[in-house]
Amino acid sequence: MAAQLGRRLRKGATSGAVVAAAVAALAASQAPEMIPPPTDNAGGDRAIGTGDATTPPSDGSATGDSPYFTELPPLNTPNKPGAPTHLPVITGPAEAGIPASVLAAYKRAEASVRSTDPGCNLPWQLLAGIGKVESGQARGGGVDANGTTHSPILGPALNGVGFANISDTDGGAYDGDKIHDRAVGPMQFIPSTWATWGQDANSDGKKDPNNIYDAAQAAGLYLCANDRNLALKADLDRAVLSYNRSTEYLNTVLSWFEYYKRGTHQVPDGTGVLPVDRSDKRDRGNRPASTPPYSPLPTTPAPTTPAPKPDPKPSETGVPPKTPPATTDPSKTPTTPPTKPTVPPTKPTDPPTTNPTVPPAVRVARLTTVATGALTATTGNAFGKAPTVAALDASGAPVTGVSIKFEIVGSTDARFAGAATTATVTTGSSGLAASPALRAGQKVGPFTVRATVVNRTLAAAEFTATVTARQADTLTRLDGDAALSATTGTGFTQQLRVKATDKGALAPGVLVTGAVVTSKTATDASAEGPYFKGEAGATARTRVFTTDADGLITLAPGDLLAGDKAGTFFLRLMAPGGGSTFVELTVAAPEPTPEPSTPEPTPSTSDAPTDSPEATSSPSPSA
Repeated sequence: MAAQLGRRLRKGATSGAVVAAAVAALAASQAPEMIPPPTDNAGGDRAIGTGDATTPPSDGSATGDSPYFTELPPLNTPNKPGAPTHLPVITGPAEAGIPASVLAAYKRAEASVRSTDPGCNLPWQLLAGIGKVESGQARGGGVDANGTTHSPILGPALNGVGFANISDTDGGAYDGDKIHDRAVGPMQFIPSTWATWGQDANSDGKKDPNNIYDAAQAAGLYLCANDRNLALKADLDRAVLSYNRSTEYLNTVLSWFEYYKRGTHQVPDGTGVLPVDRSDKRDRGNRPASTPPYSPLPTTPAPTTPAPKPDPKPSETGVPPKTPPATTDPSKTPTTPPTKPTVPPTKPTDPPTTNPTVPPAVRVARLTTVATGALTATTGNAFGKAPTVAALDASGAPVTGVSIKFEIVGSTDARFAGAATTATVTTGSSGLAASPALRAGQKVGPFTVRATVVNRTLAAAEFTATVTARQADTLTRLDGDAALSATTGTGFTQQLRVKATDKGALAPGVLVTGAVVTSKTATDASAEGPYFKGEAGATARTRVFTTDADGLITLAPGDLLAGDKAGTFFLRLMAPGGGSTFVELTVAAPEPTPEPSTPEPTPSTSDAPTDSPEATSSPSPSA
């Protein structure tokens, strides 16, 4: 940022900050162990953010509009009057004169924010403009393969001497200072604001303000706060001003924004060019003075107005003073011409800004399970307790209004209400969210219920739930002990009813396994003999029954077929909990059908004896 901007804007500890403020409060990642700052404290622009609950800024900006001191030479706007209008020639494989990792971080942040907040229309070039002003693109791309600066970029102690007075909020974890806060990283966050808005954009398990990926995504979220649409000029201005409440800062950032939008080129990490032409002409190479070069504003003596010269006294001139003639005509009474009131000049004011509203999900630092006891249910029944989680911020305080997604994972037919496998619940005032009622299916065994924060990559909270079978310790046949009988090729015509009880009480919903076996000691189902109607193949001789509301299972006549093998078989019924019984099945071969008898042959008339009366001729009547 240009030093002349600093000279115009320095107004003491509450005046407008010249360059980008530490983006107030950016969201959720884990901070790394802090490397002690180098003794020369080299590195990027300094800005001051809000987010410290004990010392909020007086004017509502992200930075508190406090003056700061940059250890990089101040930047001239790329489009200052008289500057060439032609941009650098595109020489790289991509589209920006920005170190490769830094450019990748800006583009990744744009994609991430657009996926969760498409209405914001965040352009990566805006992040590049702020990053240029704040730290010269992370000291010219001085980052490792993971995107973390080789040494922390730290601002001066915010001790109230030429800066805002912000007491330590992080125990020195980020800035190495246990007395006062310092702005940290390529996008210059103070620790208290980073605690609110920090991100883990590179998924390394840390939220690190010195990591360009984490810092860029945090800046993008901050700029999109309060439902801004950055495609609208008014919202774009408000976003930049919320970063640093200074019209000069706004104009400088937007100059770089437009510069990058028109295209430059990509350069390798570590080869970015730091600004060297100091706009304040204090050319000291890349090393500024060790203290802010504040100078008292020049004072100009107030203009004085000559006192009116009094009329001479009569004793001094010897001539009596002239007295105007008296008149009674009002039209001839002298009057004084009216004068326009003097309007004091008004000082231009910066456009009003609004403190960013931090979305509840962004404030969550971790999601924890709430001890609810074992999650168990028997088949077909509802679980007595619901999986419950707590959404907590970095200080361990509950966060209200967070959307929590519960998901059933694993091989199970357990379901939430409405046969759903997912459900979204919002945390209440205590930061707690419980899943909807969970009901077991018929499949026994364990499964997982997973809870996550919607649109966040925080670690999930998981619960193990278990479905067990209902039990019956006794199975009793209600129709006597007589064997069921049938003939091969037909069905058993007797009805069979069996009652299940557990500790003397009726046991409804118990899964009872039936199998046709060849003896009471057989372990496997028979390969021949009776089978269940409607089934075929290898499983035809086994079936699972479920006891009804009265604890009964019923086989109606014809439900069990005799098969084509005569002999004695058994229907073995077994229930979880130890209940069992055997029903004897007798299959008889059908009675043989008697063969029809052969009748005696009837003699033919041609075989009749010749001496039969019919063969004797009658005497002639003439004899």
